[in-house]
Amino acid sequence: MNFEQARFNMVEQQIRPWEVLDFGVLDVLMSVRREEFVPEAYKGVALSEAEIPLGHGGSMLIPVIEGKVLQAVQVKRSDKVLEIGAGSGYFAALLAAKADWVRTVDIEPALASMAHDNLKRYGVENVIVEEGDAICGWPSNAPYDLIVVSGGVPFIPESLLQQIKVGGRLFAFVGEPHLMTAQLVTCLAEGQFRTESLFENAVPMMRNAPQKSHFKF
Repeated sequence: MNFEQARFNMVEQQIRPWEVLDFGVLDVLMSVRREEFVPEAYKGVALSEAEIPLGHGGSMLIPVIEGKVLQAVQVKRSDKVLEIGAGSGYFAALLAAKADWVRTVDIEPALASMAHDNLKRYGVENVIVEEGDAICGWPSNAPYDLIVVSGGVPFIPESLLQQIKVGGRLFAFVGEPHLMTAQLVTCLAEGQFRTESLFENAVPMMRNAPQKSHFKF
């Protein structure tokens, strides 16, 4: 299979038509080899629109969503990034190509191991993979310039917002399983946030997503 041609087609036919037009983002999507981060059985569809299962309840976001998220968060070279949900390590590699460093955390040991092995084999040196539940934050290295939640959540925990630096951003898919809005939250000042709704799209829920209270008073 000609992966270079398939990668060009992925960018030009899947991602760019959905208004992902940032040249820096498109360059990263062309340079990081997605096929190196998918299970062997799915390499043939690594650059297609298929949602690729990773096992253990995990899956990769489709390429167009990865492109839209990367464009929305506008990673800077000085950024210290927390990614919640390591998956295969591919999105961490995209973030790392533009950031200072990335810490990616997964609650599933097998996925944390997969991400670690993929990133090491690919030669990404500015990503640290850890196992654990980071949906309410990862305070040992907070605050962060950017936090990316790589799956759906019913709401953004307050403790997570408190780990964004002033001027920093948080991206998450917020809502119910079949109705989510991509949100970008910017910390304007200590305890002050601006939330932008960017686009609607359903993605798999985080397995450790916080639960809404159903108590009635």
